Amino acid sequence: MAKSKSLLFFALCFLVLFQCSVAREGARGHQQQRQGQGQQERGECQLGRLTAQEPRYRVQAEAGVTEFWDYREDEFQCANVAVCRSIIQPRGLLLPSYTNAPKLIYVVQGRGMTGVMCSGCPETYQSSQQSEQYREERGQSQRFRDQHQKVRNFRQGDVIALPAGVAHWCYNDGDEELVIVVMEDTGNHQNQLDNNARKFFLAGNPQQQGQQQGQQQQQQRPGQQQQQQRPQYRGEYGSRRGQEQHNAGNVFSGFDAEVLAESFGVDRETARKLQGQDDQRGHIVRVESGLQVLRPLSSQEEQEEQERGGRYQAANGLEETVCSARLIENINDPSRADIYNPRAGRLTSVNGHNMPILNYLRLSAERGVLYKNAMMAPHWKINAHCVLYATRGEARMQVVDQRGRAMFDGRVREGELLVVPQNYVVAKQAGDEGFEFVAFKTHENAMFNTLSGRTSAIRAIPVDVLANAYGMSRDEARRLKTNRNEAILLEPRSGSQRRG
Repeated sequence: MAKSKSLLFFALCFLVLFQCSVAREGARGHQQQRQGQGQQERGECQLGRLTAQEPRYRVQAEAGVTEFWDYREDEFQCANVAVCRSIIQPRGLLLPSYTNAPKLIYVVQGRGMTGVMCSGCPETYQSSQQSEQYREERGQSQRFRDQHQKVRNFRQGDVIALPAGVAHWCYNDGDEELVIVVMEDTGNHQNQLDNNARKFFLAGNPQQQGQQQGQQQQQQRPGQQQQQQRPQYRGEYGSRRGQEQHNAGNVFSGFDAEVLAESFGVDRETARKLQGQDDQRGHIVRVESGLQVLRPLSSQEEQEEQERGGRYQAANGLEETVCSARLIENINDPSRADIYNPRAGRLTSVNGHNMPILNYLRLSAERGVLYKNAMMAPHWKINAHCVLYATRGEARMQVVDQRGRAMFDGRVREGELLVVPQNYVVAKQAGDEGFEFVAFKTHENAMFNTLSGRTSAIRAIPVDVLANAYGMSRDEARRLKTNRNEAILLEPRSGSQRRG
């Protein structure tokens, strides 16, 4: 009897251990499968070549247009980024929306104001003058005072940083077109969905406008049939699996009007307007009489920034919260250049050191100005992909991969975009009109290393090592190390010939 009980006990133990082992192996296999899917989703960077691209798709709206680069191209898949450019007419309002990934916005031209809606933050902007609007409450007439979260002014050269899931709107209050370039980092840790870029509108009916524009462009450009057969607007920029995904309108349109009316305490007609199903204006609307919001004068904002210690105030984790974080930084001012050569140009960076919010977003940006025929020494980004957008002029650029292949050798002109993957070596030489660009980087403190110049990798190698590595004399190795004393911005050599 005792022997039978012992056998039964050991059999049960063996069964439990076996089941645990099977479960562990199954979990391990599932985890490996998810990791494999994640690596495949992030892209393997199997690039045949790089190209300088202009936007592929256009979305026309009442007061502007948004143009999209096709992020399904190999270089965008490798870097896990999506890029678009919006051109907003004077008095144009880009409707409130949010995305599933953090993004950086660079203001190429114009000025405006933006509101960022952070849930739970106080409405710190309050009207000091009573309006003429009234409402009935408990039998008494009370005047309505508007109050809302902070409204920020921006101008040409500003970088605007926005976390994932944080809604914002943008308005052009200037006299010229407002041009902004937006990069979303879909491979960022803040994006818990797949790497498809998704935009969630809080107002308007952008899909309907996009379909109309697509039909117009197919009629206007019959020669581009293959490209124009694709839908011209994608709320999610399209699916990398080839299944087109469309935005069906704003987020309210999917709810029942009665639910919205109950949630906001309004009538059904007002709730129906929230859904925007009859709105034909698109995602950028015109404000006929100008936008009336509460905001301080620009001089007051500049004074407040100076009182906070200016641009290079050290971050100790106490001076900024989510509600008071500095989201805008200008990198167009020559006096703020981080690297400057009076005969070659300047570089200005915004990163986690001088803009603390970028430590949270894990992004940074750089503004570059190259003078006529000046050159940026061959260099590579140590820890980040680089998305370069040309804002003025043109330059010859060369990009080389780990096999020594020229992945790109050509001109990058104003309005074009080039993705340079991490560790790929790149060189730039400006044309006769100079070259200006902004570079978005997928690391909050992106670092680079150069191949030539005073701080280069070649400069750090002993002469004997260079002589033996390249099969040259010690004198040639010495000249190789010391002939260029600049850091990264190289002035053009007299009599040098540039190949077109």
